[in-house]
Amino acid sequence: MKKTLDGRNDNLTDAALMELGLTGKLLVAAPALAETFFERTVIYLCAHSEQDGAMGLIVNKRLSQPGLDDLFAQLGIEPSPPERRIGVCMGGPVEHSRGFVLHSADWAGEGSLDVDGHTTLTASLDILREIAAGHGPKQAMMALGHAAWAPGQLEQEILRDSSWFIAPATDEIVFGTDHAKKWRQALVAIDFDPLLLSSSVGEA
Repeated sequence: MKKTLDGRNDNLTDAALMELGLTGKLLVAAPALAETFFERTVIYLCAHSEQDGAMGLIVNKRLSQPGLDDLFAQLGIEPSPPERRIGVCMGGPVEHSRGFVLHSADWAGEGSLDVDGHTTLTASLDILREIAAGHGPKQAMMALGHAAWAPGQLEQEILRDSSWFIAPATDEIVFGTDHAKKWRQALVAIDFDPLLLSSSVGEA
């Protein structure tokens, strides 16, 4: 897949992109998104289809407030403080108050969505109760809010607006705690030099 410095995917068409399928992939913000909400974001795509559009979670915008203890207290989840802690991110600009837990597929509850056989999305309180008690999936991160695209919108942002790179998802990027490095790690995974992109948007 040939990519240019500004983020264009020159060998892709709308049809090829849909055939490729983006569910379970990462969207990595290109220079075109500098000085926007999505600047330097890395988004894990939980769903993508021609009929329904796309939905994903930002995995590299850590939230300092509310913290996990605050959220569990608000939700009446015991024990407090929790016996196990997971990271909490700003998942996206849609439904800020709604929580999602992205986690490894070794746990599933009622309403869990199997994303790709390796990663699962759950939006029920059951998983938070399990995590608070020290149980639940081996790997997990929580997001408040999500990102969403109408049918055809994401394809336009990738192919014509040069807004996103597509990268493979890894546990280190999705569930890792070093959020400051995730954007660079995702670019390196698709053989891009982050320093070149930084200079293209006026950064040292």
